[in-house]
Amino acid sequence: MSGAAPGPGPVQALGGLRVLDLSRILAGPSATQLLADLGAEVIKIERPGTGDDTRGWGPPFVTDDSGAETGASAYFLSANRGKHSVAVDIADPRGQALVQALAARADVLVENFKPGDLARYGLDAARLREANPRLIYCSISGFGQTGPNAGRAGYDFLVQGEGGLMSLTGLADGPPLKAGVGIADLICGMYAAVGILAALAARGETGRGQHIDLALMDAQVAMLVNQGVGYLVDGKVPPRRGNDHPTIVPYGSFPASDGSFILAVGNDGQFARFAALAGAPGLATDPRFATNAARVRNREVLIPLIAALTAGRTAEDWLALCAAQNIPAGPINDLAQVFASPQVAARGMTVPMTLSDGAAVRVIGNPLKMSETPVTYAKPPPALGADTGAVLARHLGLTRAELSALAAAGVIDGEMDA
Repeated sequence: MSGAAPGPGPVQALGGLRVLDLSRILAGPSATQLLADLGAEVIKIERPGTGDDTRGWGPPFVTDDSGAETGASAYFLSANRGKHSVAVDIADPRGQALVQALAARADVLVENFKPGDLARYGLDAARLREANPRLIYCSISGFGQTGPNAGRAGYDFLVQGEGGLMSLTGLADGPPLKAGVGIADLICGMYAAVGILAALAARGETGRGQHIDLALMDAQVAMLVNQGVGYLVDGKVPPRRGNDHPTIVPYGSFPASDGSFILAVGNDGQFARFAALAGAPGLATDPRFATNAARVRNREVLIPLIAALTAGRTAEDWLALCAAQNIPAGPINDLAQVFASPQVAARGMTVPMTLSDGAAVRVIGNPLKMSETPVTYAKPPPALGADTGAVLARHLGLTRAELSALAAAGVIDGEMDA
């Protein structure tokens, strides 16, 4: 791996790894943020003037004490901590040369341009890997580098629809719905991080990097898991079932006297205990409901019966009763309730950070809990170009005069102090 040895403090799993991040929006940035949390040095290349598109995707934006927006969008903050922002115009040959030089010294490059676009700037995988055979070059695109749709742009919402997720999401008598977060982007980002780590392990054996071709559409199709394989097994297109599970019953949301709660019965023993708890022990011995397979086949009869039983108590009562009998059940929380949860607090799932303008923010923490190489939150999401001068001086040896000349020519932008 490139870079200096880690300084004092906890050993970092990816300490010394250098990542050049040419990605925007969510899939690529979420992958590189994960690598940064694990100790990698991530250099985020951004367009001068505007930067990552998500810098402007709001509100909400961070505000100062007077309520004025500071320019940092919550969306950008969600996927860019731990990174160094370097503002370089890659349309300018001098900017291309800077990025090529950084790539020659990098371990990993992540990009999410349309296939073929970066070749126009001399930043494609073939050219950069020829100069640096150890480079792991991860390309994220809507539909991949090959196939009839390779040239199409891909966005999370489009892929949720085209990749089948929306056909499974929503009430049976309602329209298809997307997930409430960019799940196709996030899953693709997770695959990217896994692929990069696998390529690093392979490089340890071969000494060579490789090109990773990752498509949002492919990741979305992979995410169909049991529903997708179910179709491949029986040829039947699965319907939307709202909150109900396709192959486990009862497993969904049920009415209480004051709202709804989740009941997630996973086996026949749990169902028998729930039936007794609900005052209807005969349900567990009824041949129509005695086994999970029978309950799935007779869900249209059973679910209304259960709903009638649960409607007579509050959600809090049901949660307490189910907990006492080891029956899986839980609340349906809004985000205020989630972030007020003692469990979320105990697990460190919010992290306080101070931005470069002094604004105090909280971001969502990393879920990895590693005993020997814990994740770190060493750097808040950067202001655009905050590290341009420092990175180019440190890694490429540019002098203050050279930085000033490039800045005057519009090739680079941001903070020039080295």
